[in-house]
Amino acid sequence: MSFRHSGMSVVAMCAAFTVGGSAMASTLNQNTSWTIDQPSTSTKYRVVAYGDSIYAGYNGSVFFWNVARRAAPVVQGEDLARKWNADVEVIRRTKSGAKADDIYNNKIVSERSYMQAANTRVVMFEMCGNDYLQARSAFAGQTGTCNYSGLEAALATCTTYMERAMQTINQYAPAAATKIISNIYYPGFNADNVNTQCRDSATGQVVNKREKFLPLLARSNWRACSLAARHGFKCADSFAEYMAADYDSNGDGKVDSEAIRYIEGESEAAYVQRISVTLRSTLRDSNTHFVNASTSYDYLQSDDTHPTYTGGTISSSGGTGALPTDTSTWNKTGHDRMGWESAKFNPARP
Repeated sequence: MSFRHSGMSVVAMCAAFTVGGSAMASTLNQNTSWTIDQPSTSTKYRVVAYGDSIYAGYNGSVFFWNVARRAAPVVQGEDLARKWNADVEVIRRTKSGAKADDIYNNKIVSERSYMQAANTRVVMFEMCGNDYLQARSAFAGQTGTCNYSGLEAALATCTTYMERAMQTINQYAPAAATKIISNIYYPGFNADNVNTQCRDSATGQVVNKREKFLPLLARSNWRACSLAARHGFKCADSFAEYMAADYDSNGDGKVDSEAIRYIEGESEAAYVQRISVTLRSTLRDSNTHFVNASTSYDYLQSDDTHPTYTGGTISSSGGTGALPTDTSTWNKTGHDRMGWESAKFNPARP
């Protein structure tokens, strides 16, 4: 594969940050441009992705300017390059550690010019992960009577800024662009199966962290997809792609990952019941994603939070590379799987 500079700054470091099993301590701009080069054409289209460390391609490196090249937006761009036989420029405007309001205000709004380019054909975003990581950490540290207000506040904030993001993207992106939101998988699903130090005010019982957090996340994901339908967006169901096996493990006649997928028109209460009660036994930690009954892949890095990836990293130079010919990794890493899910919505022609 050949590389050349794109002329665009990839990373602007604004603060040092730490990553643990909970949340980012600060924020870091990680902005990249990667062009997928098709030698037989000079036609170029653009994919613009806004988000946090997930779309940034955070890889755990001590070098903050070093990120996964084939993060989900680039995987999606590769599919477009194949379909259209065109060069595809993937612009990632991301901030690791950022909460939803920060991504909305300082990326989607302040950096809207990237999606305003006439050749933009996909605008995608993800947010809220850090809102929930921070709320989960605060909840886990409680003693005495459990206070759920922080979890509910995170949900309310996430809902507000997901909708504002959709409205703003609809305002500024070209009419021809496909618009996509990716909902949220559950990092630390197994690790969260522990009791907190606080007790529920109604029952007096200690509260299991996962049993409290899962319905909240389900409510958030329902709202992401419901808002998408309302505002003309596509909803990439990353929760379904990460959190259940790709075969029928419970004998109900449905592939597990399809059975937990969002259904347009279903009520929030019905979706939450299906995810957190009816099909709860089919949910699995993303560190062991079974693609069939005997084969599994690890979708999360060692931090139990960020997606795994293939294809190396890029740094402050950004660049251009040839289109990979091997598509067999689509279900073997977290970023491949997330990009494959979003690519379902890629139009057949530009």
